Amino acid sequence: MARLRLGPLLRYADGSSATVWVEASRPCTAEARCADGAGGETRTFQVAGHHYALIPVTGLTPGTTTPYEVFLDGVRVWPLPDSSFPPSVIRTAADGGSQGEGGEGDALRVAFGSCRWAAPAADDKDPVGADALDTLAARMAADPTAERPDVLLLLGDQVYADEVSDATRRWLAARRDLSEPPGAEVADYEEYTHLYYESWLDPEIRWLLSTVPTCMIFDDHDIIDDWNTSESWLADMRATPWWRERLLSGLMSYWVHQHLGNLTPAELADDPLYAAVRETPDGTDVLRAFASRADTDPASVRWSYRRDFGRVRLLMVDTRAARVLDEDNRAMLDPGEAAWLREQALTAPGSYDHLLIGTSLPWLLPHLVHDAEAWDAALSRGERGARWARFGEKLRRGADLEHWAAFTTSFTDLAALIAEAGSGAGAPATVLVLSGDVHHAYAAEATWPEADRPDARVLQLTCSPVHNAIPLHIRVGFRLGWSALGRALGRRFARHGRVPQPPVSWRRTGGPWFGNMLMTLTLHGRSARLRLDRVREENVGGAQLETVTESQLSG
Repeated sequence: MARLRLGPLLRYADGSSATVWVEASRPCTAEARCADGAGGETRTFQVAGHHYALIPVTGLTPGTTTPYEVFLDGVRVWPLPDSSFPPSVIRTAADGGSQGEGGEGDALRVAFGSCRWAAPAADDKDPVGADALDTLAARMAADPTAERPDVLLLLGDQVYADEVSDATRRWLAARRDLSEPPGAEVADYEEYTHLYYESWLDPEIRWLLSTVPTCMIFDDHDIIDDWNTSESWLADMRATPWWRERLLSGLMSYWVHQHLGNLTPAELADDPLYAAVRETPDGTDVLRAFASRADTDPASVRWSYRRDFGRVRLLMVDTRAARVLDEDNRAMLDPGEAAWLREQALTAPGSYDHLLIGTSLPWLLPHLVHDAEAWDAALSRGERGARWARFGEKLRRGADLEHWAAFTTSFTDLAALIAEAGSGAGAPATVLVLSGDVHHAYAAEATWPEADRPDARVLQLTCSPVHNAIPLHIRVGFRLGWSALGRALGRRFARHGRVPQPPVSWRRTGGPWFGNMLMTLTLHGRSARLRLDRVREENVGGAQLETVTESQLSG
């Protein structure tokens, strides 16, 4: 009999259809049945001895909240026996659009964050404090009628391939000799699956992901810290005996566990790779060939994607695999990726009230950090000679100086695109750049010279981590980075590197905040409201989400 190994994850929902992801223990037919008679089924596909399905659910009624169950070969496997959680549900849009528009008052609630270490077992002490997603799930389960996100954006580092838990380290040690590289880091596809089990079998997380749709994008730790920092970094990694297997396994597991569910039903129907993997008895070789092509020719693969939620447009942008690393032509996005982003942002002007750009790495950083990264990029490309270039590369790797600011042309191009998308007749009310990565939260508003100023309000909203450590030096460094002293120091760096002034200025409007956190946008018509919730641990009653700040962004 087939068992449910992982999932279900509700990945997509619109007014009449949805997709539900599962992993089964053997080949089988996976089926979702809804209380109102809607549903769907599909056969599992196989990758590296594992069996997965993305179940298409059709026949849903717009504007409803419908409980569903999962069956494998006709046997109910979800909800779990004796589950204490409420039924998993699919909420549909009221007018047939994408998920989220069927909520109270037709507002769309978008929660987002990044950087989540798997939470330890319930009886173990959590070294980094309570998990914000665990805490959100507990709050939702306690009152199923209360406010909940319509969609959850996970902006990178969903798993940590290079920083494993003690339990995973013991599991790895039972498989192989950890004195051999890559040591206590994941090495292959099977070890990646263990990371997903550890993270997504957490009871609260498992239920949360079964009932709130998710959009995901990777960041560096999904593969390795500072993935694709520079051309020389990549050359050094390719010279190691373990890197290729690590990378291919990371991309394969990302495609299966995260990327596939990002696609709409129409995109899935037109995806040749998805069709090829499903059509063969074992899709491992097909998927491995795809991952190999993504490694050797990154421009041939697109991980970025678009989702529309009524009059809210979301563009999730790959800022890791799509990079151009040639030192003389460094870019955050290759030409094809940049053209795609431009097309998606500018298509059908006036058709959206809010443009959300999801990028794991913040576009606008604390001023000192921005200037230091731009300065280091100038040094590394030889602006001050070979000696400084060697220093710049060493510093870039050691201090993680590889955000948008370190790709000067890409930073400028994104500023120009945002200004263009936010201007003219039919301009959106807001353009919001949503990011994580930097282990603190803040809001920063961008402004342009009068001649270039967009009509939309433009903000960088950064929320990280969901569940991770926040070392003291990070707190001190980012506080300094936002200060007047930090700005003055940054300009000195920039002058030394002959870095031009950026085309846009920005000011911090909130933060920095530290802790395990989630941000939530409530979007209704041209109105946008932001709330930041942070975990507060209590001696009685466990952890709670406490609202730290709430502000009106537009409308």
